Amino acid sequence: MKKLFIIAFLLPFLMVAQENQEAAIFMNVLMTPQPDKIEAFEAGVAAHNKKYHAEGTQQVGVYWVASGKDSGKYVWSLGPTSWSSMDETNSYSDDHTKDWNNNVAANALVEMETTYWKGDPSHSNFTKDFELKNLAIFMLDIKRFKGQEFNALLDKVQQVFMTKDSEQQWGSYYNELTNKDGADFVWIDFFEKSSWMGQEDKFPQWFEEVHGAGSFATFLKDFEAVTDGDMQELWVFREDLSGRSGQIQVSSN
Repeated sequence: MKKLFIIAFLLPFLMVAQENQEAAIFMNVLMTPQPDKIEAFEAGVAAHNKKYHAEGTQQVGVYWVASGKDSGKYVWSLGPTSWSSMDETNSYSDDHTKDWNNNVAANALVEMETTYWKGDPSHSNFTKDFELKNLAIFMLDIKRFKGQEFNALLDKVQQVFMTKDSEQQWGSYYNELTNKDGADFVWIDFFEKSSWMGQEDKFPQWFEEVHGAGSFATFLKDFEAVTDGDMQELWVFREDLSGRSGQIQVSSN
């Protein structure tokens, strides 16, 4: 469903097992540089991340938003981490805080948005090594008290793609905090070339091949009943601004 359901906030969004077996968490901060300080903003972000956020649960990836209302903004994504490791995140050294305030925050607008996303391994597919480059973001607003029904439909979607397109790598994540912004769940596809976006959408056909004739119409009706809307964005991984590399070695995790 590369246009209807696959086009999919906050990437290197990967399922990497935590030593304490806690679910993988990503803290995403949406930031906007001051228009006249974009170069200074990028330089400050790059230096800060490479000094303080290059290893372990403190590693950070940076993404540039390439479409939608947030075009031109940056996603500063810390993780994969865990809530236990957040205790370390919340007790940074004075040197770290000073560097952030002087070289990053000083070059950005005051308004920013911070969200926390928990990985959903049962609805993800990380089966081979790959390199982060482009991310397709598909974010959903789930209706109140419809989580179980939504998960049942997600099971069917997962089955379709595991059967028909298992070479594609994707991740699913749930927002850890309630919100009124329609940001409850995100499906992320990782792809290399933009030509991927132009491929024929075979999801309706695939769905019926897997679940039976006439099943897709029922799926659409059920999907509408459990969601209030969706949002799509494209992100570009900025390794030059990140503390981590773009190499994702699934086989070693």
